[in-house]
Amino acid sequence: MTASGAQVRAAVEAAYRDEWGQVVATLIGATGDWDLAEDCAQEAFARALTTWQRDGVPQRPGAWLTATARNRATDRLRRDAAGAAKLRQLAVLERDPGEPPVSEVPDDRLRLIFTCCHPALPFPARVALTLRTLAGLSTAEIARAFLTAEPATAQRIVRAKRKIAEAGIPYRVPPAELLPQRLPAVLAVLYLIFNQGYDELLDGAAETRDLAAEGIRLARVLTGLMPGEPEAGGLLALMLLHEARRATRTRDGVLVPLEDQDRSRWDRALIDEGTAVLDRALAARRAGPYQLQAAIAAHHAGAPDTARTDWPRIAELYGELARLAPSPVVELNRAVAVAMAGDVPAGLQLVGELTASGRLAGYHLLPATRADLLRRAGRTGEAAAAYEEALALAPTEAERRYLARRLQGL
Repeated sequence: MTASGAQVRAAVEAAYRDEWGQVVATLIGATGDWDLAEDCAQEAFARALTTWQRDGVPQRPGAWLTATARNRATDRLRRDAAGAAKLRQLAVLERDPGEPPVSEVPDDRLRLIFTCCHPALPFPARVALTLRTLAGLSTAEIARAFLTAEPATAQRIVRAKRKIAEAGIPYRVPPAELLPQRLPAVLAVLYLIFNQGYDELLDGAAETRDLAAEGIRLARVLTGLMPGEPEAGGLLALMLLHEARRATRTRDGVLVPLEDQDRSRWDRALIDEGTAVLDRALAARRAGPYQLQAAIAAHHAGAPDTARTDWPRIAELYGELARLAPSPVVELNRAVAVAMAGDVPAGLQLVGELTASGRLAGYHLLPATRADLLRRAGRTGEAAAAYEEALALAPTEAERRYLARRLQGL
């Protein structure tokens, strides 16, 4: 049964989002050749555009794409004398002409995630390689997303692949004893991808693929492959709870702070899903930084308004987070929670200590927070000076407009 061009394009785009990482992971696992895997996967998707319009969209698009990419890899290796050994490896995929055995699918993609995020690779290379191989972003898309030159991004990916080959980085999930050390590197990459997309709205960016959605999708994959790891669930919950209110973060190009956001527009389905994922993670009773951050986000998502938010509990959670993963940004957020719980002077004292430490020098949210707390305390002259400092440091136009309005409002 034939399909229209629009139907085929939609089906191929959906398959690209859902299946790219699996097809590439399967071929890398079989051949050990990253470039070959990507090239053959790309050719399979290109062939789908014409074949599916003639024959109809297959019932299992991922199986069709894997088989087509595998056949293309086989053809190319047959023409290469050095490919004989890889052909023997690739033969294991012949056991099912339509799809690799289900039991092998999670291992391939999980191996790819941990290989891309290996600690031997520089952090920017981990991010670029993950987006290229697992999410299927082009080099140009990655470069635009992170404001880097396309040739530099391409070289970063090439060097990462070369490092994997030359250093003999194993294509595998780490042994159980190493997993606690390696998992945070994976989670950090996925969270950075999400945050890059989450902040695109503040920058007014619309040219790149939605990286927040890619981060959530990859976190879903990881959580599904590692259901026993509560921090993976914590990260997914955190992303979902943040994403639920992303559309309300700006209005007419101006940042809207949490207390002024229209909560009726928050995505209740994402909040419910994020809360359920968090509950399952917390049931393991191995709370980690992402679970604590998700718990804070859940308190905000479940409160009807700012006044009825459980600020004392949020302050406690930030205290636990500061003990588990010390960070000046965590301390800054704790200062806000302490002030919102009713003790503005104590919150200002914490902000003053952070300012004196110099650990957040140049970070616009430090003077912005101080300005807001001074405003709440009625110290408008000092608040104005702090708003001006924050305004000079703010990185996005939406934040600058918000701070300018606050300053004008004084």
